Amino acid sequence: MPGCFKKTLFALASLISFVSFILIVVAMGIPKWMTGKILCKTGADLVNATDPELVKFIGEIYYGLFRGGKIRQCGLGGRRSKFTIFPHMVKKLNTGLHVMIIMFLCVAIFFSLVSFGFCILNAIKVPYRAINGPAGACLWNFLAVLGVTSFMAAVKLHHLTERIANFRENVFRFVILEERFEDCFWICVASATAHAVNLLLIAISGIHFPKIKTKTEEVNVTAEDIMY
Repeated sequence: MPGCFKKTLFALASLISFVSFILIVVAMGIPKWMTGKILCKTGADLVNATDPELVKFIGEIYYGLFRGGKIRQCGLGGRRSKFTIFPHMVKKLNTGLHVMIIMFLCVAIFFSLVSFGFCILNAIKVPYRAINGPAGACLWNFLAVLGVTSFMAAVKLHHLTERIANFRENVFRFVILEERFEDCFWICVASATAHAVNLLLIAISGIHFPKIKTKTEEVNVTAEDIMY
């Protein structure tokens, strides 16, 4: 049976894993992972718009893993539209990467539950060199982090916002003035951070702390004690 200290660490790790599971499920269902401001470059160039007039050509965009929307401002007022990532837009957004993001987040959901179960198991007993031991729990938590890092790579390295803004725009071209990660993304970052905390807790549980031994007092027996 594991000691009280290890039981406490793995019980805390199991709680963190369950909270991480809830966070990812909530985040995946909300469409606002990214928001930004988009400039209708074509319209602004046609009228040679200066700084005060550029406001008429600046719209907004937001999107998540599955859907989103934007407001087009091309000088004639705002036009709202909504879109879905699947099945058509994903072909323009690097299909493999976007599917990989969703796959990793689904894996993160599954492994959060696996980590939850195995942390409880490690709090009850100590599996000997098994995948459901501390090494396995580290593996599950590490794999759960990959979805968030994949999404960041898609946004920054593959210009995801610009590709979505210009999807099926044959006349106008939009450029990104500003983009920011919204609460849903930071919820997933919090989930990934929770898994990182779990890795730290599991690592601490493997440290063998020296046992504190109480020093017993030596009994001095004298000749007078023997006589009595």
